[in-house]
Amino acid sequence: MFYRLVRTIVSMALGLFYRVEVVRRVDDFSGPVMFVGNHPNSLLDPAMVFMITDRQVTFLAREPLFRAPVLGWILRGVGALPVYRKQDHPGLMEKNEGTLDAAANALITQKAITIFPEGKSHSAPQLSDIKTGCARIALKAVRGGQALRIIPIGLTYAQKHLFRSKVHVEVGEPILVQAVGDGLSGEAEQEWVRSLTHKVGEAMRTVTLNLESWEDLDLIHTADRLFALRNGYREKDTDRLRLFARGASMLRTVDPERFDDLKEDVLSFHARLEVVSASPGDLAVSFEEKPVRTFVLRNLAAITFGFPLFAVGMVLYFVPYLFLKALALAVPVSRDRVGTLKFISAVIMVPLWWSLLTVSAWWFFGLLGMVIVLLGAFPLAVFTLYFVERRRAAFNDVVAFFKLGDRSRLRAHLLAEGERLQEEIQRIAEELKPKLEAELRQPG
Repeated sequence: MFYRLVRTIVSMALGLFYRVEVVRRVDDFSGPVMFVGNHPNSLLDPAMVFMITDRQVTFLAREPLFRAPVLGWILRGVGALPVYRKQDHPGLMEKNEGTLDAAANALITQKAITIFPEGKSHSAPQLSDIKTGCARIALKAVRGGQALRIIPIGLTYAQKHLFRSKVHVEVGEPILVQAVGDGLSGEAEQEWVRSLTHKVGEAMRTVTLNLESWEDLDLIHTADRLFALRNGYREKDTDRLRLFARGASMLRTVDPERFDDLKEDVLSFHARLEVVSASPGDLAVSFEEKPVRTFVLRNLAAITFGFPLFAVGMVLYFVPYLFLKALALAVPVSRDRVGTLKFISAVIMVPLWWSLLTVSAWWFFGLLGMVIVLLGAFPLAVFTLYFVERRRAAFNDVVAFFKLGDRSRLRAHLLAEGERLQEEIQRIAEELKPKLEAELRQPG
């Protein structure tokens, strides 16, 4: 019951904080399963598992988190297992054997566990070296006579510290690990662990985009969709997207000036599409009267109601907003934990302040005031936070209304720019294709 409650609350909060896109190559998560993922965003990475499966999952988390107020209580309540890292507890490393045994026993009893084989959270958009912990847990389980599946999860955040930014979650093909009994020992056991660790690393690379920088996610998404439209390919293809990520990295290396020019043009085009609530796919159809009318009305609403609502929201939530800003400045955190700090602070502060506003409204304005605040204050908080985080885009929204309000100018502007970018992306793709194919043919 407690796990389901935590999962429901966290999933809803994640859905509000981020725009999560989940791509699954497998939907069957039954039986003994080990989820393995990259770890770029601290506590929010294991929380993303809630968005993938409703199964109860046993998490492995570093031991200091279990001593944190509230968080430690939640971790123990959901059945998480502590991991003792050398940098945290040099003298307690032997306790990890008990943690590995508990994780293996969870698999033997048909449960699911989650582990992040990089062994640490980091802010780099590429995979770090894979540690052997997941393979050692698997060995303990299969020695107990239990076959299991290892399912890789790739997490790519466009702007992980930014409210309503995009998160690409990819679930890959499982690795089937057969039971081995007690036949392994010595060098054979070490080789088994090394081999499975290598397989896990390769599987994780098939679901992570391994970007050079996080903002490259919008770059390759937009470039890929323009390329697909020009060539008549299906709109979403994760394998093609991964090739675009590798191609972007290759172009950055061989011709950095050309890469920078293309990146600036594509991201600028992406920003213009966001301003008018369009996507590259909209270039494949004509701008008819209805969508253009919707665009005009949306911008009118933003001008007429958006700024006043934002002003009201800032008045009502000025105190928690200042508190969260001060907390972000006062608490020194690494880049990979900024998103977690903002997420947890918002999840705690907004409901508390919402409750205080509701009680205050009842005290001063009676039942009607309480109902209005109860129903309206939380959506207003979400809107205000979005407006604060996207104030530049909001300003561009207003500018776009005045500059591109005419249907013919809007259509001609976007089509011309999109077609020019399609041609340039096509040329680059054709130039890089032989190098990418040669790279894919290389063993390992």
